[in-house]
Amino acid sequence: MKTFRLARRHHWVFGVCAGLAYALDIPVFIVRLVWFIAIWFFGVGLGAYLILWIIVPSWTKDPDDMTH
Repeated sequence: MKTFRLARRHHWVFGVCAGLAYALDIPVFIVRLVWFIAIWFFGVGLGAYLILWIIVPSWTKDPDDMTH
C-alpha cells in the first residue's frame, strides 16, 4: 500500500478522496462514489472526511504516478 496523504493537485474539495484512492491504488471515482453514499445514506461520511482533512498531511508535491 502506498502512503496516504492529501492530494494537492488532483482534488475536488480538499484532496482526501484522491489521496485515499492513490494509497489504495484504485480509481478515484470509486472512492468518491463510496464517500457520497456514506454521506447521503448514513451521514457519517462528512464527519470522517473533515477529520481526515484535518489530521492527514498533504504532499509537498504530488507523486508523478498520481492520476485523477
